[in-house]
Amino acid sequence: METLALDVYGTLIDPHAIAARLADHLGDGAAVFSQIWRGKQLEFSFRRGLMGDYADFSEVTREALDYTDSALEADLSEAAKADLLDRYTRLDAYADVPAALAALRAEGRALFAFSNGHPAALESLLQHAGIAHLLDGVVSVHEVRSFKPDPRVYAHFLQRANSRPEQTRLVSSNAFDILGAQACGWQTAWIRRDARTVFDGWGPEPETILASLAGLIE
Repeated sequence: METLALDVYGTLIDPHAIAARLADHLGDGAAVFSQIWRGKQLEFSFRRGLMGDYADFSEVTREALDYTDSALEADLSEAAKADLLDRYTRLDAYADVPAALAALRAEGRALFAFSNGHPAALESLLQHAGIAHLLDGVVSVHEVRSFKPDPRVYAHFLQRANSRPEQTRLVSSNAFDILGAQACGWQTAWIRRDARTVFDGWGPEPETILASLAGLIE
C-alpha cells in the first residue's frame, strides 16, 4: 500500500487565500503583502531549522507578519494583525482537494497530512477546510522541533506512518520539500499549481509533475 505524505500549506490549503482578508486592511497592496509574508515565513523556518532555534510555526508566522508590515510600511494595527493571524488558522482547501482525497482514499492509499504547522493548529485548519475526515492522520514537525527539509522530520514521518521510503510518496507544491524527501529516498509528486512556478535549478527533477491533486488518481 502506498503512503501519501501530503504537505498542507500550498498543497492542500491555499495560504494566499488570506489576501482577501488582507485587502480589507491594505486594499490594492494585499497581493504583494501576502507573497512577502509567505516567503518570509518559509525563510524564517529554514533559518531557525539550521540554527537549532525552533519556534512554533504560529510564532514564525507572526514574526514574518511583523517583518512584512515593517518592510512595506503598512502600519497595521495590533488588532489587524490579530485578525490576520486568526484568519490564517481558518484557510480554505484548494477546490480540487476534497474530491481528490476521497478518490485516493477509495483506491486504498494511506493519506497523512505532513506539515511544519503545530498539531493543534493543523487539526483546527483541516477541520475548518472540511478534509480532516479524509485523512488517516496528521504528522507535524513540532514533535521533532525542526522544520522541513531537515532529514529528521522525514524519518519521523516514516516512524509515525509506519511506512518505508520506497512505499512513501511526498505530495507537495514546495520545491524544497520535494528535494528534501528525494534526498531521503522517497518518491515524490510536485503539485505545480501555478504554471509560472519554476522548480529549483539544482538537485534531481521531481519524479512526477501535476497541475493538481487530481492527477494522482489512477
